[in-house]
Amino acid sequence: MDGDEPTGAERRVWAAMPAGARTALAGLSGTDLRTLLLGVARDRAAAVRPPEVVRRWHEDRFVRPARTDPRALARVEARMWQLLPADVAGVELAPVVPLGTCSAVAPVSQNRIVTTMRAGEVLSDPTNALAVEAAVRRRRQSEVHLAAAHRVLRAQDFGGGASAHFRLFALVSTARDTGSGDTQARLLIRHLSYWRAVLAELAPAAAPRLHVTTFDDPVVRERLADTVRPGLANDVVPLVDEPERSRGRGYYTGCALRITVLGGSLEIGDGGLTDWTARLSGDAKERCLVSCLATERLVDATSR
Repeated sequence: MDGDEPTGAERRVWAAMPAGARTALAGLSGTDLRTLLLGVARDRAAAVRPPEVVRRWHEDRFVRPARTDPRALARVEARMWQLLPADVAGVELAPVVPLGTCSAVAPVSQNRIVTTMRAGEVLSDPTNALAVEAAVRRRRQSEVHLAAAHRVLRAQDFGGGASAHFRLFALVSTARDTGSGDTQARLLIRHLSYWRAVLAELAPAAAPRLHVTTFDDPVVRERLADTVRPGLANDVVPLVDEPERSRGRGYYTGCALRITVLGGSLEIGDGGLTDWTARLSGDAKERCLVSCLATERLVDATSR
C-alpha cells in the first residue's frame, strides 16, 4: 500500500480490461479523463439505494464519525488559538488540495492519499498545505508563520479500528537562512515554546514531554545546546533528547520533534525541519519548520 509499484489487485484489474484500455486512458487530457470518471461516478451513484448507504456508514472507516466529543475538542482548540503569538496567521484550509501536494515535496506515496476525480486530493496533512501557502506569502513577507486546525483523511489502514480521519493543529514557519543555524534555532524556539505553553496549560497532569532528535547536522545540534535550550522559558514540560530515533530521517532535514503524554507512552504530535518551502520557491536558502498535534488524542489523554 505504501509503495508506488502496481499492486496485485491493480494488475488484476488492468488484465481484465480490454486490450489498449490503459494506453487509451493515459492518453486522455486531464479534462477528458475527469469527464469520463465523473460520468462513471454518476452512473454508479444512480444505482445506490438507501440501505447501501447505511451499510457503508457502518463499515467504511473513511466515513464513520469520530468518537471524540466535539464540545471538548472545540474548547481545547479554542484555547490553542488563544495561546498563539499574535504574529502567527490563522489559515482556514480547503478540504482538498492540488493533486501531488504531499508527494511533490515529501517522500510520501500517493497510495496514502485519497485522490479525487478533479485533479485534487483530500487534505491528508495540513503542514504540506500550509507550506504551499507559506511559500506564496514569502514573496511579499520577510518571514511567515501560519497555523491551521483541520480534519484530515488518510488512506492507509492504521489498524485496531482506528479512524482514517482525525484533527490536527499545525504550525508552519519559514524564513531565509541567516547562517550558522541561527534561523533554525529561532524557528525551533518559537514552535517548542508554543507547544510547551499548550501542554503546560491543557495537559499538566498527563506527564507531557517534548522530544528532539538531530539528523546528521552538527550545526543544528550546536544551536540546540547553546541557543534553543537556553531560549525556552519554562521547564514545566521537559525537552528530552532522543538520539535513537530513526523515523522521519529523509522526511525531516536536520532535526525532528515529537510530542508525547503519559510519560512518553502516547505520541500526540510530530514535526521537524523540512526543505519544503525551499523546493516550492526554488530557493535553497529557505528554511522551514513544521509541527502538529493531534487534538483528539490530547482530549482523550486528558480525560482519562
